[in-house]
Amino acid sequence: MADVFVVGSINRDFVLSVERRPAPGETVTDARLETHNGGKGANQAAAAALLGASVTFLGRVGDDGFGEPLVRSLADKGVDTSLVQEVSGSSTGMAFITVTPDGENAITVAPGANRRLTAEDVDDASGPVEEAQVLVAQMEIPPEVVLRAVEVAAGSGTRALVNLAPPFEVPRALLEKLDPLVLNEHEAAFLLGERAEGVDGALAAAPELLSLGPKSVVVTVGEDGAVFSGGKSAQHITAPRVEVVDTTGAGDAFVGALAARLAADAPLQAAVAYAVRAGAAAVTEEGAQGALPTPDVVEAL
Repeated sequence: MADVFVVGSINRDFVLSVERRPAPGETVTDARLETHNGGKGANQAAAAALLGASVTFLGRVGDDGFGEPLVRSLADKGVDTSLVQEVSGSSTGMAFITVTPDGENAITVAPGANRRLTAEDVDDASGPVEEAQVLVAQMEIPPEVVLRAVEVAAGSGTRALVNLAPPFEVPRALLEKLDPLVLNEHEAAFLLGERAEGVDGALAAAPELLSLGPKSVVVTVGEDGAVFSGGKSAQHITAPRVEVVDTTGAGDAFVGALAARLAADAPLQAAVAYAVRAGAAAVTEEGAQGALPTPDVVEAL
């Protein structure tokens, strides 16, 4: 029985470090290319496992040769990958990431086999979902898969955490089952149809997000940490100041850490505080999974 059950994407990341991003129609040379293991689902699963949670992952890879090393790497980090299958005739998910010297990134994803995951696959894995303490899902897989996973979790008392990234229109029936809904300020703005920038914007947005149905909500605000609310007043937790190298894996480190602490029955405030430190630690190294922190690194911040 796993503490955390993650259903989500698994990708190969191609990271281009550039002095600046090209303007439309422009070519920029002298980029440096690196490849990393990625996918929001895989990153979050790895983050939770590295921070001490037992984790089971449900996902799909292609038969193009890229998938098997990604799955093996997850297993090496302690993730149960027995529910990850190879899809014949499909490519493994790919992400193409440009990173500028300030550590900011822009990402384009070709989902490949991630889109081949189905609601029926969730039903086949319903036993492990129901036995977990926390379900984690994101939106790089078909929305109907996320909805079904949340339904299965809700029916058994498993706590459902959905990271609304990238943002999608989701039904209220899904939102009402979440505890918490996790999103950044841009995703909050998408869901609410209005700007929610910075700490003040997130504090103002929290009660509006709760009015959509979730039992609790967490809004990340980059280097300023996170805002959370469990139904009463919204609170802000600041992030430690660190040297930013690459922000690619910060959000996934945050979600994985949050899930790990919630699965250990930590109160929401304590879980968010821990997740903020994990997210900060993740920006000090390059890549997504390669930058995920261990408990000693998080505790040192």
